[in-house]
Amino acid sequence: MYDFSSSDIRLGVEAQNKHDLLDLLAGEAASRLQLPESEILDALATREELGSTALGKGVALPHAQLQEAERPVVLFARLRRAIEFDARDGEPVDLVVLFLWPKTATKALLGTMAEMCRVLREPTLLRKLRRAERPDEIAKLLNEQLAATALRHEPDEDFPV
Repeated sequence: MYDFSSSDIRLGVEAQNKHDLLDLLAGEAASRLQLPESEILDALATREELGSTALGKGVALPHAQLQEAERPVVLFARLRRAIEFDARDGEPVDLVVLFLWPKTATKALLGTMAEMCRVLREPTLLRKLRRAERPDEIAKLLNEQLAATALRHEPDEDFPV
């Protein structure tokens, strides 16, 4: 289970489209991982080419695994205005959770994403995430919900979350 802090949360994000958003998030992640922004953006774009990472209900989980990453980075972004994200339900996206993970830790990535998908199916939580005013409120909401609904799975022994 990932533990969000307020530094992982971005509110009022301005993006005109999916590419703008991924570019912005890749820039933030690049500084955290000390990797080239272009490498992160390329990995995210390659994943999006396989199919949209939008879950529906205004939520997307763009993700990629990076050969050079030594640790995971997870960022939550709430957009000022929802954008088209090729969601199956046709709804524009305003809540985004970006996952970047080391290639050596696939099991941990899949487990963490499964937990997040389960949490983000809760309409009450989505309403609260859209109404929260501060990053620390969102971090607390996500952490409480993740703790309450965590899937029982074995952590990746090579890279515990």
